[in-house]
Amino acid sequence: MSLELLTLLFFGALLFFLLLGLPLVFVLGGVSVIFLYFTWGPGAFFIVASQMWSTMGSFTLLAIPLFVFMAMILERTGVASSLYRMMHLWWGGVRGGLAIGTVGICALFGAMCGISGAAVVTMGTIALPSMLERGYDKRMALGCINAGGGFGILIPPSVIMILYALITGDSVGKLFAAGILPGLLLLVLISGYIAIRCWLQPELGPALPPAERGTWRERLLALRAVLLPMLIVVMVLGSIIGGIATPTEAAALGVAGALVSAAVHRRLDWALIREASRRTFRLTGMIVWILFAAHAFSSAYQGMGAQDLIRELVLDLPGGPWATVILFQLVIFLMAMVLDPLGIMLITLPVFVPVIVALGFDPIWFGILFIINMEIGYMTPPFGFNLFYLKGIVPPSISMTDIYRSVIPYALVMILAMAIIMVFPRIATYLPGLLF
Repeated sequence: MSLELLTLLFFGALLFFLLLGLPLVFVLGGVSVIFLYFTWGPGAFFIVASQMWSTMGSFTLLAIPLFVFMAMILERTGVASSLYRMMHLWWGGVRGGLAIGTVGICALFGAMCGISGAAVVTMGTIALPSMLERGYDKRMALGCINAGGGFGILIPPSVIMILYALITGDSVGKLFAAGILPGLLLLVLISGYIAIRCWLQPELGPALPPAERGTWRERLLALRAVLLPMLIVVMVLGSIIGGIATPTEAAALGVAGALVSAAVHRRLDWALIREASRRTFRLTGMIVWILFAAHAFSSAYQGMGAQDLIRELVLDLPGGPWATVILFQLVIFLMAMVLDPLGIMLITLPVFVPVIVALGFDPIWFGILFIINMEIGYMTPPFGFNLFYLKGIVPPSISMTDIYRSVIPYALVMILAMAIIMVFPRIATYLPGLLF
């Protein structure tokens, strides 16, 4: 059987079973193992098992349950309420200030816990009612929470970055360093969009009346809310960037910081630990199955020789290497409309990353573009995770159509940020080059 026909059958079988509605992880792993058996024989099973064994022995893998556990603790500590009170006092007098402050808190949450859902649920519960009560446009309020929640997978530490590194073999530390400046760029662009829009249309985000802005004494006292979150950020990111700790050791420090934060806010009890542990075990178990499927797919894809076939096809595209990069981003963007981010990673990374390296691009730079695209996927219909997180907590007066329409301008701002990083790759590569 020719390589072209085998490759067509392989991807055709994946598409067929996905259209039947079967879980992606089991489709990807199952089809890959079957193709491995018929192309290499029973010995192929040992290849997948040995790769999986090697991954399970990876010290870096321990960082995933630790960061997830840290996020589960922080979600229930009361840190967000204190931060929102501080932001309310300092930014309330600015048009769109509550929305800008909400985005800033989401960025800080992202720098603490590394997953998207924690910031969306927390700020949707605390910030959304406050903005709606004070006359903010509901789409402006929904959109800023949706967009800000995505910072959790771009601003390090990021669980998605760890999975990306495990699948591609890139450095977790370099990816973490590469995400800092693009994360700040996104924060500035989204905040700038809110400020300009509310300056032109004050009714979208009115400034708070003087009575609600607080005295200078209240504002200065409210700054205490930043101390614990900043301590956690310094413990996690500072230890990694300073070369003091590995990402896994930094994750353990983050867990310690989250527990201290819970104790300070008088939320630390066995019920909190039990619930956080249960949710962490569930999510970590899912991630292990994802890694199995990724290894099976990678082995089948390379074993058939499809990697060389796809590379040759892509290298022959008109427009040169940049056309290939843009095409890959477009494919990822379209896939994000119908698949979850982890599924997209399983399908695309073994195919795209070798081509990117062959074209002479920095895989760390491409990783940042990929993760921003995943961030857009988290917030765009019909299957963006953040959309459903929000729908579960918004008041009945807000429809799913409102949530869908709220993300459009923010998604465009993120696409602009991605274009800027493509034109100026040093935004993503400067810190990794400097620190590593």
